[in-house]
Order: sequence, then structure tokens, then C-alpha cells
Amino acid sequence: ARAIAASLLDRGIAVSIANRTRARAESLAEALGSEGGRIAVIDWERWADSLADHALLVNTTSLGMHGGPDGPFMPDLSAAAPDLVVSDIVYVPRRTPLLCAAAARGLTVVEGTGMLLHQARLSFHAWFGVDPVVDAEIEALLDADLAR
Repeated sequence: ARAIAASLLDRGIAVSIANRTRARAESLAEALGSEGGRIAVIDWERWADSLADHALLVNTTSLGMHGGPDGPFMPDLSAAAPDLVVSDIVYVPRRTPLLCAAAARGLTVVEGTGMLLHQARLSFHAWFGVDPVVDAEIEALLDADLAR
């Protein structure tokens, strides 16, 4: 959550943070700095109400993860703007309940596998000085591995 929020803020994008524990959301906002008022903390119970005012929703919790401790993440997306992009960093399953709900509403969805692959690419480059290409073959290998 911290790296994603920081990256968005670095690009001049305002960020809203919701956490099941409000104190954790406030702590993250404080750690990221005031950023000129570009960070808002939203109560977990009310964040879905603000979706009309957002262009991007990123789930960085373990909610929806296969084998995860928390169960599915099934927010009410009825207030979402029609051009909302919904991303979930969970990658098992590839299509989480959140992404399925967003796709059913016709929203653009981004699966967590892209983040996994590109983090691996950056790590591989840092360790070995080689910049591997993330292509269809690599994605197919990942799919086969995740299907086990």
C-alpha cells in the first residue's frame, strides 16, 4: 500500500486511504507526509460511497486471496464512476471477487499478476544485471504455476 500510494503521489495524483483499522490508515497517511493535502483518510465502512470521486481503486489487502485469512472483498461498487479502474494486487486467484464484481459492472480491471511479474523483473535486474522481458511466454508459465 505504501509504495503504491507513494508512487501515485510522486506523479501528482491525490490519494485516499481506507483501512479496516482507521489508525493504520492514519499512520500510513502520516508516513507519506501531508503532500499538500493530497492524502485523505476514509473510514472503511464508508469508502465505497466515495467511488464516484475516484479514478482508481487498488485493493492492497489480503481480502480475496486464495487461502487468505480474511475472506472475499466484496464492496458495493454501485457508486463507482463508469470509468473507474479497479486493481487488485492479489494474484491468486487472478480474478478476485473484487475484480469479478468490477468486470460485471463494465469497469476496467487490472489483475495483480502484472505487479508480481514486474517486481520480479526489477529484482532479477538488481541481482543479475539482466533486464528480462515480461512476455506472453512468461505469463503462461506464471499461469501454469499459479494453477497448481
